[in-house]
Formats: sequence, structure tokens, C-alpha cells
Amino acid sequence: MTAGPRLLVTRPAAQAHGWVERLCAAGVDAVALPLIEISDAPDPAAVEAAWRALAGYRLAVFVSPNAAQRFFAARPPGLGWPAGTLAGSTGPGTTRALHDAGMQPPQWVAPPDDAPQFDSEALWALVRDWPWQGRRVLAVRGDGGRDWLAARLREAGAEVDFVAAYRRQAPRLDAAGRALLDAALAAPARHLWFFSSSEAIDNLLALCAAEPDRALPQWREARALASHPRIAERARRAGFGQVVEVTPSPAAVVAGIGRVLQSPAP
Repeated sequence: MTAGPRLLVTRPAAQAHGWVERLCAAGVDAVALPLIEISDAPDPAAVEAAWRALAGYRLAVFVSPNAAQRFFAARPPGLGWPAGTLAGSTGPGTTRALHDAGMQPPQWVAPPDDAPQFDSEALWALVRDWPWQGRRVLAVRGDGGRDWLAARLREAGAEVDFVAAYRRQAPRLDAAGRALLDAALAAPARHLWFFSSSEAIDNLLALCAAEPDRALPQWREARALASHPRIAERARRAGFGQVVEVTPSPAAVVAGIGRVLQSPAP
């Protein structure tokens, strides 16, 4: 693609670097600036117990790639995935993590790669007509999160349990990360933010506010790609002058950058 702004990929490090590789291969000047830090489960014993009880669940929902990666990393020795339990994925990144963990397509249900949106609503559209009365569902996530899908499942008669496979924390930037952030704040027109989480936006604002000596940007001059309408709305409320919604795929991000370049500066 033609020369454009530097794209700051704000996903957690485990996913950000893979995204940067794929985007750079597509001709994008992309660099990782993780704005969410992932750490160990708050209660490892609860994760082990969830594994040992997994055969009693009709569906185990993984809300993110980190949920899948951390849950499978904590699998007790000798335990396999039970045949009667399906894995639920909300998007291609999570589905890829399930595949990397050794699962195969018949073992999961997930929105197709060309779905218009990847979220709990997209997964619910695939499973809402299943017989849920008396069935059990395990939601694998971080420490806290959105309960929309759990509410729909309970309304349908399912029993929903939660297990936190990881913690989300504000990032602790190293010298390279601070240099990237300072460059983006100093020259917003030469940078483009890629947000896959509203929490990343909150953490960015907190990083800026925590250091009074740092020159705060004119956010109306800043531009962002957002992988979901809720995230786009959060970026707009934060003051970003231009926000383009994209689905979370490298091709869609490349197309989104093209839309930004064709639009007038904010």
C-alpha cells in the first residue's frame, strides 16, 4: 500500500506482535504498543477445577485469545478436551488460539471469518436456538468482563459459571514503549491507533494523565481504527477526531487505513 501513518497496535503483547508481522507483510508501517498487560489467573486452583469439571458443560465460551491461551496453558497433565463439550469463540483470533491449542473445527462453534461483527452477539446468533434448559455453560475470561451473553443463556434456561483464566492490568511501558507513545503524542497526524478494546483507550488516557510533564495531545487531531462499534464510540468520547470501524482482520485494517488516508484530516 502507499506510504501512510505509523499504525500503533494496542492489543496485549501476545497478540500485538503477531498482528504487526501480518500487517507489515501487507505493507503497513505497524508497531506494537500494548496498552493492556496480561498476567496470571487470580486463582489458579479455580482454573484447574474448571478443567476437571469440563465434561459437565455443554459449552465453554472463550471471550478472547488470551482466555483460550491461558486456559489451555493451565490444563492439568493427562486431561483432554471432553467429547461432549463444545468450545465457543467470539472471533477469529480466539478461534485461531483454540486451533493452536490442538482443537479441531468440529469441537468449536464460532462466527465465520467473513462475519460482519465478532462479539458475544455474533456467537449468540449461532447458539440461541439450541436447547439450553438445564444445560451448563462455562465462560472463560479475564478478571471481570461483559455479562451480556451469560444473561441471554440464563434467560434461555442455562446455568452459567465463570472462571478467570488471566488478569488484565494497565501497561508498564519500557523505554521503547515510552518513546513510541511520546512520538505519537507529539505528532498525531503521523500516527494511527488501532484499538481492539475500550480498556486500551482508558489505559492510554490514564497514562497521559499520570505524567503532568508529558505534553497532552490535541485528541481531535488523532485518528483511530476500532474493531467494534462500542470501541469506536469510546474513542469518539475520548475526543479522537477521526474513528474508522473495521473488523479484526489484517485485510480489513489495511482497507481501514485506506479510508483514513482518503478522508480529510480531523
